[in-house]
Amino acid sequence: MARIGLFFGSDTGKTRKVAKMIGKKFDEQTVAKPLNVNRADPDEFASYEFLILATPTLGEGLLPGLSADIEDESWEEFLPKIEDKDFSGKTVALIGLGDQVGYPDEFVDALGELYEFFSERGANIVGSWPTDGYEFNHSEAVGEDGKFVGLALDLDNQSNLTEERLNAWLSQIAGDFDLNV
Repeated sequence: MARIGLFFGSDTGKTRKVAKMIGKKFDEQTVAKPLNVNRADPDEFASYEFLILATPTLGEGLLPGLSADIEDESWEEFLPKIEDKDFSGKTVALIGLGDQVGYPDEFVDALGELYEFFSERGANIVGSWPTDGYEFNHSEAVGEDGKFVGLALDLDNQSNLTEERLNAWLSQIAGDFDLNV
């Protein structure tokens, strides 16, 4: 089994694309093949010491799931399956996708929801990201330090920055995950 679990929720495929970009940077002994949470086993998910988790934000700041009118189950349905798991001692890095132009009042809000869920269960969340270079009104994913609680990506309006931001973020979390980037 790989050392790092890589899980994502998706609707349009953009989050899956980002997860695959990460997966291609590492061998399968280091980072597991990206897996959509709608196919994840809760016990296997919780068995990883290190997790990279990615989510889009849908509509008015929602996690992907059936109530957000997507076709398949996603984070909304998976989180209740792991709500009794203890993530103490686990290191978690988060990625959120959003549209800062179309949804400036809830930009990457779902990232904030994942942060809250895993923080409440004892996870060590790493990989906060500066808000510089983004234009939005409000985000539930901005922590008390004024940074996003994970990597924020906008493939709708700043896709040209995705690779650069992703590489910089992976370098930033490399020490926490014992990665060679």
